[in-house]
Amino acid sequence: DVVDVAACQAIWDEALTSAWPSAPVWFHGDVAVGNLLAADGRLSAVIDFGTCGVGDPAGDLVMAWTYFLGDERKVFADAVGLSEDTWRRARGWALWKALVTIAGQSSPDPEGFQERALVQVLQDPVIS
Repeated sequence: DVVDVAACQAIWDEALTSAWPSAPVWFHGDVAVGNLLAADGRLSAVIDFGTCGVGDPAGDLVMAWTYFLGDERKVFADAVGLSEDTWRRARGWALWKALVTIAGQSSPDPEGFQERALVQVLQDPVIS
């Protein structure tokens, strides 16, 4: 009764319809507020590469639903310039992260980022 199971299942099913078709690329694996450093209002560094790897970059796009709203998310998506398939997989990653966090199976989320992200994931269709 906490989430719309059918809506979550539909997003998950869409996320599983494709795989990264290109050569593997580096991904960070934990793009989060605490791992992004800013100076003078601009990104100056990224830290904590403990979960980095080589493969599909979709997981690093989770921040689109965690930190951005509507038009901001569109600007981010346009700047990234990846395919709709990649965004469907990213949305699946965002759904997973929100659900495991809300269920208490991941790190604590005292500021409620993941509850807000779940609302965004459920409301915002694939970005292109």
